[in-house]
Amino acid sequence: MGPWAFFAGLLASVMGMGKWQETGSPWWLGGSIALFVIVLVSGLASLGGGKKP
Repeated sequence: MGPWAFFAGLLASVMGMGKWQETGSPWWLGGSIALFVIVLVSGLASLGGGKKP
């Protein structure tokens, strides 16, 4: 995962949190948390073992 994709994912999850505060819908909250977890896991995975010889 490149740095631009990482920051784009973080921005999308923060925007989803803002939408959740506007609407109060649990779907926005769940989707934002799920996206945040996916971005963190893929970012950490690319840091750890993403290098090829």
